[in-house]
Amino acid sequence: MKLLVSPYTVEEAGEVLKGRADIIDVKNPKEGSLGANFPWVIRDIVSIAEGKAETSATMGDLKFKPGQASQAAFGLSLLGIDYIKAGLAFTGMERAEKMANSIVRAVEGRTKVIIAGYADYALIKTLSPLEFPAIAEKVGAQGVMIDTFTKKGRGLFDFMTEEELSVFIEEAHSKDLVVALAGSLKEEQILRVKKLGADIAGVRGAVCSGGDRVNGKISIPRVKELKEICSAKNI
Repeated sequence: MKLLVSPYTVEEAGEVLKGRADIIDVKNPKEGSLGANFPWVIRDIVSIAEGKAETSATMGDLKFKPGQASQAAFGLSLLGIDYIKAGLAFTGMERAEKMANSIVRAVEGRTKVIIAGYADYALIKTLSPLEFPAIAEKVGAQGVMIDTFTKKGRGLFDFMTEEELSVFIEEAHSKDLVVALAGSLKEEQILRVKKLGADIAGVRGAVCSGGDRVNGKISIPRVKELKEICSAKNI
């Protein structure tokens, strides 16, 4: 299983590289769960990560504005990143399909598209992420992700059961989709994610000082510890 770590600055990305994370996921935690960072930050991080780690960037917790989202996706795809993560923060299967399709069309195959939903969907009134494998397959996206929208002490397993997550992973894999799980994951929860068979575990707070995803500093030793857990063969 790959470890994805989300830095906010170029300096943090350097720390993540030293910790040997598999994927550097550029986001802006001050703008939400999947908050979008600035294109110049993304460009510079892609530059320092080249040949050392894969890169991804978040588009934001998106409302239903397909035109706006497709423009953002087009711009991101020109920066040389490996993955774009789009959080669909609204309801409606048809609207989700239209939005996801607009993003996939916009990148024109230059980067992989990961469609992200939220484990706390019932609380925030968005579409269930269990619907996302079917959407991703239909529009030609390359992967799906579940994160949490709210970051107030509760995480992935507080909102979804292992049984639900297992169904999500199995369905996505049956459609040849990459599966990423995140949402305030702690070390023991990363082990659970690995045992469920996810391809990627995503973290930020777990590698930040004090567990503070917004104001904490990324710890190189902590990144290394989680990387070892993710890559271990006997777990």
